[in-house]
Amino acid sequence: MFCTCPFSPPSVPVVSIFKIVRRLVDADRLCFNSALSFLLASGPADQALQWTKLSSSERASALKAYHDAGIKVIVSAFGETESPTTSGTDAASTAKTMAAWVKTYGLDGIDVDYEDFTAFDAQPGQAIQWLETFTKTLRQGLPAGQYTISHAPVAPWFTKDNYQGGYLTVDQAVGSMIDWYNVQFYNQGSGMYTDCSGLLTNAGSSFPGTSVFQIAAAGVDLNKIVIGKPGKSSDASNGFLSTAELAICVAQAQAKGWNAGVMSWEYPSADAAWIAAVRGVVFPL
Repeated sequence: MFCTCPFSPPSVPVVSIFKIVRRLVDADRLCFNSALSFLLASGPADQALQWTKLSSSERASALKAYHDAGIKVIVSAFGETESPTTSGTDAASTAKTMAAWVKTYGLDGIDVDYEDFTAFDAQPGQAIQWLETFTKTLRQGLPAGQYTISHAPVAPWFTKDNYQGGYLTVDQAVGSMIDWYNVQFYNQGSGMYTDCSGLLTNAGSSFPGTSVFQIAAAGVDLNKIVIGKPGKSSDASNGFLSTAELAICVAQAQAKGWNAGVMSWEYPSADAAWIAAVRGVVFPL
């Protein structure tokens, strides 16, 4: 039996949220994480910056409202505007700084939205080592059970045949320190991950082995593979599925033993109605 947390962010000063909708598998309920965008190597930007401008009492009030609604508030690191490995950013020192920032501003964790495509394409070994060092150091500063650490890789980085194993190698090394993966099944080319077969069981020849169950077959915990999709078609270049289509895929995945959840880029496109529609009858109130 499942129950759900409230679908919409509470009426607090910060409501422009990045990623939402993640079903926790360690409790008999549906709960959510909301990630503020973005914490950069150079410091907070966008909504993360706005969070720092609230007074300590305003932040405490906002966090209480979210927590009372069953929503954890985390921050998203890097994003598409930063290439930390390519730019020579030190992984360990950056992780220490970001862990301290999370603690200082009272958040529940961090989502590592590493999108250094240049490094993964040209120097995958260095990218992998950077991610491993960053994750190990981050977890040292943000202990498991007290703080969430998730990663948000693009789905093709889970292929076995390229990138020196990519995120499969990362998972083997530090997967125990990562709570789940908000896998970006969008912006990966026209026709990729745009039906249930391609999303769940057979990604196709462009990025073979990178559908949900293929990633799991390669060794990643099935219930760490969160399905990431855009809230509306204009939120991504490609990879969009309607809520009705995505709900069918979610139901099919759940019937095959998957229970990880769904991530959306971005609020407010993926609002309460979006969440309810995607949840469908699989995870009822």
